[in-house]
Amino acid sequence: MNKNDKDIGFVETGYFTFGEEEWDELKLESGQSIGPVTIGYETYGELNKDKSNVILIEHTLTHDAHAAGFHKGDLRGGWWDEMIGWGKAFDTEKYFIVCSNVLGGCKGSTGPSSINPATGKQYGLTFPVITIKDMVEAQKRLLDHLGIEKLLSVSGGSMGGMQALQWVASYPEKVRSVIPIATAWKQSPQQLAFAEVGRQAIMKDPNWKNGNYYDGEKPESGLSLARMMGHITYMSEASMEEKFSRRLKNGDYSFSFDVDFEVEGYLHYNGNAFVKRFDANSYLYITRALNYFDVSGDKLIRPNREIDTKFLVISFLSDWLYPSWQSREIVKFLMSRQQDTTYCEVQSNYGHDAFLLEYEEETRLIKHFLERITNEK
Repeated sequence: MNKNDKDIGFVETGYFTFGEEEWDELKLESGQSIGPVTIGYETYGELNKDKSNVILIEHTLTHDAHAAGFHKGDLRGGWWDEMIGWGKAFDTEKYFIVCSNVLGGCKGSTGPSSINPATGKQYGLTFPVITIKDMVEAQKRLLDHLGIEKLLSVSGGSMGGMQALQWVASYPEKVRSVIPIATAWKQSPQQLAFAEVGRQAIMKDPNWKNGNYYDGEKPESGLSLARMMGHITYMSEASMEEKFSRRLKNGDYSFSFDVDFEVEGYLHYNGNAFVKRFDANSYLYITRALNYFDVSGDKLIRPNREIDTKFLVISFLSDWLYPSWQSREIVKFLMSRQQDTTYCEVQSNYGHDAFLLEYEEETRLIKHFLERITNEK
């Protein structure tokens, strides 16, 4: 690759499977076990000799391991392509980047749409309920397989930020720094409520059939509706006003219940596109994992325990899905424990989506932070 080219180029997804023997199965927080487990993952950049330059990127509810670069035939790069590459925030000239699809997902990792070897059919609702902690345990198995003992940093936005915080709660000795973005250390009642409405939209779709829809019609209407509601929470009032206002699609009212406003068309388009790439049961399982997540207070750092992990916490002032006060909660606690903590509130009109769009400001903050961490060896 030409070092003047900031794009990664073509990448391929790798797969790691473990737990084929009972003793090696993944023990879940619920008390159940599952195996075999396959984790889909991608890597970018080069691992240095002492394996000290590894950054783990965590994805959101509906993303996957394809964070950067291009798969052959794709017209668009990975979901955080503006942040990963030569000279970018996560500079692949300096760092070795790993991103894996979460346990319970549907893009390369074992989830409810995977084949249950005991039955030869998709797991469906026989798949065990999982948590963010379980996702991190599966990631640790992957890193062990790659021979990586310690991470320079873990970063992600939204659910990705939760996974980053869970790494601190589970394995602080293995994480030199974390960069949680637009996230929380537990969900508020409002956030729990949004997730439940989305799940109910899916489960009340007649094609859902108690999760056993894989041989027939999919619950596309319910999943599309869940996605439409999600998109509303990802934007801000200001960004919706700027992008859509009250503009009409066809210049006048139809005096019907057809799509009249541009914002309605946007929601329908995204809902319909989503059902082509995501599994409805995975949506149920992952949103439930979000609900169960709670590393607040002493659960993040146990009492009388000193850790060396350094923190860069970033929030966006127009984000009303995970508002800045939730990030400030985390920061206040970290400072009370004398942790090395940097906090940045970024002005943006993009709402929760800002962590995917405000890459210039994020790049400035993250590059400076990572350079400091690297120089403090």
